[in-house]
Amino acid sequence: MTAKPLVIATDNPGKLREFGALLEPLGYQAVGQRAAGVETPFDETGTTLLDNALGKARHAVSLTGKPALADDSGLEVEALGGAPGVHSARYAGPDADDAANCAKLLQALDGVPKNKRRACFRCVLVLLEPDGEPLICEGEWPGRIATKPSGDGGFGYDPLFEPDDAPHTAAQLSAGEKNRMSHRARAFARLRAALEARA
Repeated sequence: MTAKPLVIATDNPGKLREFGALLEPLGYQAVGQRAAGVETPFDETGTTLLDNALGKARHAVSLTGKPALADDSGLEVEALGGAPGVHSARYAGPDADDAANCAKLLQALDGVPKNKRRACFRCVLVLLEPDGEPLICEGEWPGRIATKPSGDGGFGYDPLFEPDDAPHTAAQLSAGEKNRMSHRARAFARLRAALEARA
């Protein structure tokens, strides 16, 4: 059976790899938005993860005329009142990289004891067909923030995030383990169930 192309509304190579692995068993081929013709990404100015995910999906569909899958994810730290949250990708500034964001997070939590470093990765997924209603699914991955980075896998805050269901950081998980456990995987499981219910 030929895989159905699905535009992924991101330029993040880490997300594209994860979505590609998650979508393949469902008969979809993940196509990055740039390869699909979206030269200018959506300006993520929403105040919630849902705002940004919906905006990215609609932007990709409007420019390509093809079905699109978008997500917005954020790390919510209890001791920081839920920050960085929707600003996770730009926590240390609009042009910040993963290392700068992680460094700012560690600085913000300097002196906070381990039992006060609870955190949760949250993902909102939006699947949108042209002229269709958006299908929205969410996933959460609880854990805590480590006092120093460990591991070289994953991306974003993975080297600092210690999931409740793993003995080490998300960056020390294999790609397969992360794709079974993460907030994105949990949101995707709900999306898959919704798609199967439609069939």
